[in-house]
Amino acid sequence: MADSLLTRVRRGGPARWVLVAGVLLLVVLGVLLWRHFAVRESTDDAQIDGHVSPVAARVAGTVVEVAVGDNQLVEEGALLVRIDSRDHEVALARARADLAESEASARAARTNVPLTSTSATSQESAATSELAAAEARLATARAQLREAEARAVLAGQDVERFRPLAAKDEIPKQQFDAAVTAADTARATRDAAASAVSAAEKGVETARARLAEAGTGRERVGIVSARAASAEAKVEVSKAAVEQARLNLSYTEVRAPVRGVVSRKSVEVGQVVQPGQPLLALVDLEDVWVVANFKESQLAAIRPGQPVEIHVDAFDDHLYRGRVDSIAAATGARFSLLPPENATGNYVKVVQRVPVKIILEPGQDPEHRLRPGMSVVPTVFTR
Repeated sequence: MADSLLTRVRRGGPARWVLVAGVLLLVVLGVLLWRHFAVRESTDDAQIDGHVSPVAARVAGTVVEVAVGDNQLVEEGALLVRIDSRDHEVALARARADLAESEASARAARTNVPLTSTSATSQESAATSELAAAEARLATARAQLREAEARAVLAGQDVERFRPLAAKDEIPKQQFDAAVTAADTARATRDAAASAVSAAEKGVETARARLAEAGTGRERVGIVSARAASAEAKVEVSKAAVEQARLNLSYTEVRAPVRGVVSRKSVEVGQVVQPGQPLLALVDLEDVWVVANFKESQLAAIRPGQPVEIHVDAFDDHLYRGRVDSIAAATGARFSLLPPENATGNYVKVVQRVPVKIILEPGQDPEHRLRPGMSVVPTVFTR
């Protein structure tokens, strides 16, 4: 068969040879193109991305100075905006005064604790001693009462014995009168002893009441200790208020959190700003990367670490090099504001795209010409 084809070509003359050569050339070119594109995955749905740090006001106030302009490069810590600080200076002074008052109250409360404890101990000891003395007086009074009662009984018995004798004039009347007087004196002494017993009993009751009152000294110590702890807590609250006032005063100077280029500046002198209000943004041009949205059918051969050639639409004269850093965990549609809902029955299959992060090799952009948002065309070498 090959011999017959070769024979036909020979018989066909030079035209046949040209046709064969053309076919062979197309086959070779097709193989080369297939081998070239089989190891490459490219997309034009890609952009430069980078860190954009929003800067917002942290306290309310009137802007008195804007120290930067649009597209200006600023260093980390540089002053960006100054807010009127007078209100916050007053607030700091008031907080410091409250702290001084709280500390004075805490010192007084701490001093009262040992004083109250000592006073309570002394009062309890004195009340105990007073109760013991009152009980001793009561015991003495009761003993004296018993003695007086015995004497009164004896004197009464003498009077009753002398009474019939005196009636018969067997004893002198003077002796009988003396016995009557002694009986009256004994009864008076008995009554006085009884009154002394009553007074001693009331003294014991009073001493017990004072001891009970002195026993509440521990409770007073507890109350005073609680007040001291409360005063200490107020000191901590005042310290926190001073620190917050100091922070608010420092926030009146809005400084750059990172090194970057000023963008989206929306603040002007005289503007009244509120906490959280955006003022500007800082774009870091030293750390940029590429986010390429590859079709899901292209991801089969893409792996982290693979080399990438990056063509930037704005700079046709330069080819950037990088490598695949990572592949997103979901498609871009899943993170959109309104993700597609395919449960309606009107499903139309759409090829999804998955973001792939590509980082530039070091030294690729020394002049920082790349800007976030620029369109690029990355080509990943899968083998």
